[in-house]
Amino acid sequence: MHKVLLFVCAWFSGLAQAAVVLQYHHVSETSPRVTSVTPAEFRSHMDFLAKNGFKVVPLTDLVAQIKRGEKPPLRAVAISFDDGYQNIADNAVPILKEYGFPYTLFVSIAPMVEGHKGMMSEATLKQLASEGAEIANHSYDHGHLVRRLEGEDESAWLLRIKTQLLQTEAALIRIRGETTQPMLAYPFGEYNAALQSLASELGMVAFGQQSGALGRYSALTALPRFPVGGRYASLETLKEKLYSLPMPVATISPADPLLLQDWQPRMKVTLAEVADINKAGMRCFLPNQEAVSPRWLDDVSFEVQADKPLPPGRSRYNCTAPSKTQKGFYWFSQAWLRPNKDGSWPKEP
Repeated sequence: MHKVLLFVCAWFSGLAQAAVVLQYHHVSETSPRVTSVTPAEFRSHMDFLAKNGFKVVPLTDLVAQIKRGEKPPLRAVAISFDDGYQNIADNAVPILKEYGFPYTLFVSIAPMVEGHKGMMSEATLKQLASEGAEIANHSYDHGHLVRRLEGEDESAWLLRIKTQLLQTEAALIRIRGETTQPMLAYPFGEYNAALQSLASELGMVAFGQQSGALGRYSALTALPRFPVGGRYASLETLKEKLYSLPMPVATISPADPLLLQDWQPRMKVTLAEVADINKAGMRCFLPNQEAVSPRWLDDVSFEVQADKPLPPGRSRYNCTAPSKTQKGFYWFSQAWLRPNKDGSWPKEP
């Protein structure tokens, strides 16, 4: 009986290490499908969370727990929205209120003050903040932060981005007041090592758009989120992600997502813990090819490489492995970003 109790306690302890952040853009039937869920789909997501033992928590609370090295609550989920579209206020917020779920809005200032069509106004943001919404930084103009202007060296580029992020944060303080933990969502999910260092210097935690769960080994300037929209809008595709577990990545090489020369990166990952990971079941999903098994270098390290150069723009290496003791897959995604051969950048679709 004593052994059974020890096993049960260990099982629940492992479960409690997982936390998932969902990333939405539009909740609408008329917005671009690739970044949208319908109001009915969004309601089904929230209903599933409410009825299946998930604990929806403020994103700042989740970040604070990870920073302190604490385990997140059992089946913790945080809900985030990027860009600040009015359809979030119209369609998502009423549903969130019904369920009593907290949420975070990552907003850019320029589209709001310039009155871009479909964006929330400052008055709307202030009202939502007064009701408890967390309002966080999504850069000033939603630009590609990693891209330098013509003739701009690294120091000038970093100063420009730093100034922009601080300008955004100052505007957000006017809207929502001070915050104990500034948070940044990189526009387009694009970042490099220099941006990560800048975020850290500014005391910000930062989120990308690469998939995966959060845990105590997550990099605080490259936190993962699961994008929800388009082909990933259905409840069935979402369920697997909600039960995902954080791959305990201790080190990764190359560490910089920005690829300027080697466009076929050989990714080497060292794990901090492997006892619960079914290593034989690990599969990595690489751009434009079938799932592959990584090559294990030793008990805790593996490597994987795409079979051809990555295309210009954004790419991912996604690796998952079944847990030996609990429901769900350990999940890790590494974001990559590369320019065209001539150094220019591909146009957004």
